[in-house]
Amino acid sequence: MAQDPIWYVCYGSNMSAARLRRYLEGGRPVGGQVHHVGARDRTPPARDTAVTLPGRVYFAGESQTWGGGMAFYDHDAAGPTPARAYLVTVGQFVDIAAQEMHRAPQPDDPLEAVVLAGLYGGRHSIGTGHYETIIDVGRFEGLPMLTITAPHAAAAVPHTPPGEPYLATLAEGLRESRGWDRARCDEYFQRVCGQGR
Repeated sequence: MAQDPIWYVCYGSNMSAARLRRYLEGGRPVGGQVHHVGARDRTPPARDTAVTLPGRVYFAGESQTWGGGMAFYDHDAAGPTPARAYLVTVGQFVDIAAQEMHRAPQPDDPLEAVVLAGLYGGRHSIGTGHYETIIDVGRFEGLPMLTITAPHAAAAVPHTPPGEPYLATLAEGLRESRGWDRARCDEYFQRVCGQGR
């Protein structure tokens, strides 16, 4: 059911609670250029927790929201990756995913049935665009953990430096979820960007 709980795991700007709220409540994130319509269910996440993923983050493409490179997650590359998991409903996850794909949330989105059934092989691609691949990254407290990324691996595309508004939002999420100060965040960003292709 759409109200079933699931962990949405994010490794980029959505680690910031304020930024994630724009996908749930609607609006434009601070420093961003895109206005989001919000989810059908605007209830805040029931909980959140810091998690560590086994893969790695890389920056590529050009963000319509922030300018500069966007964070993507390569589950098959060596990590680790600090991330934040939010306990949301399946319906909310599907609506967040739709907005990441620059689509409006829709009732009876086919992705809802896919998520409820479990991802075959641990992955599901809606298309070939940015943030159109859903990956099952494990279980926490018995519930599925899903993240959203691109279909390509880190080594398959040129890497693009991220812009400061984007990095500031990532840093906010790392501070909220892990207690990192900006200096530690910058060390992490430099390491990740230094692994570029």
